Amino acid sequence: MARIKNETKAKRVIEVLRELYPDAVCSLDCGGDPWKLLVQARLSAQCTDERVNIVSKDLFETFPTAKAMAEGDISEIERLIKSCGLFRGKAKSIKEASIIITEKFGGRVPDNMEDLLSLPGVGRKIANLVLGDVYGKSGIVADTHCMRISCRLGLCERKDPLHVERTLDPIVPKNEQSDMCHRMVWFGRDICRAQSPRCDECPMRERKICTFKPEKEEK
Repeated sequence: MARIKNETKAKRVIEVLRELYPDAVCSLDCGGDPWKLLVQARLSAQCTDERVNIVSKDLFETFPTAKAMAEGDISEIERLIKSCGLFRGKAKSIKEASIIITEKFGGRVPDNMEDLLSLPGVGRKIANLVLGDVYGKSGIVADTHCMRISCRLGLCERKDPLHVERTLDPIVPKNEQSDMCHRMVWFGRDICRAQSPRCDECPMRERKICTFKPEKEEK
């Protein structure tokens, strides 16, 4: 009974998000290149997608392919991505992942979860993003927006990536998962913000899908 109720709510959420954001586009500008998306997703940890898109321009001009990155000077990679924060760890994992992609996978980013998770710096969130956005496969990208919004809407119980992924996967149609997650990012930035959410202007509240009360949110 609870699953049917959540499936119904998920369907309504999808409908509202589709109305708000007809074009479900990824906020990372990778041009459809799976390797670039993987690199950008790694850079986005504790960094805004806007900053990542800016940094990526010079980064990909210097290292346009996985092979070029694999052969690149780590200090130059660090210099180019420094403004994204945590640049040493990110540079190390990006270079190591590029080496594996070049040597083990022939320069092609894997199209399955197991192989993607074998790459340094790649967890389920990044893997699902690549699988859904580039390879057209289903997957819940449990980023901060998805976790926050899913909990506020009562679809999930806690802000834990694996919990959110496993809870949403059976109640969100496979062909809607990638688009829904992209739309949640835009919705989370525009309306359902972490701080000062615009509940009075929220169509989820207006349609009685959401009953979240900001003053009661846990810090």
